[in-house]
Amino acid sequence: MKRENISSGSTWEPIIGYSRAVKVGNQVFVSGTTGTGPDGQLVGPNDPEAQTTQALLNLENALQRAGAGLKDVVRTRLFVTQIDQWEKIARAHGKVFGSIRPATTLVEVKRLIDPAMLVEIEADALITES
Repeated sequence: MKRENISSGSTWEPIIGYSRAVKVGNQVFVSGTTGTGPDGQLVGPNDPEAQTTQALLNLENALQRAGAGLKDVVRTRLFVTQIDQWEKIARAHGKVFGSIRPATTLVEVKRLIDPAMLVEIEADALITES
């Protein structure tokens, strides 16, 4: 099966040795994605809902570049630094995935790579339609 690495153009990808997404056959795996805007700056400092919304936009962009869409997502994993903010994070996730309803995990972690980052999201997708 053919493997396709999808880059976001981040300077971190070659340093760390990862791809924004990897497509193998009809499966797409999206790396942990944060609420970084197109300018490289974090969107919504101290705002978990805004960061989640931006992370989901970034995730959608990676999926599209792999020939997939949000409707193809079968699993998401949300890593949050403040579990007491789960409702704001869940609200943003629900706006995107409310009718798709992938398997989802939401867990608290001690911190992310940038202390201002409050949420990071991974996704797995299975392309079932052409």
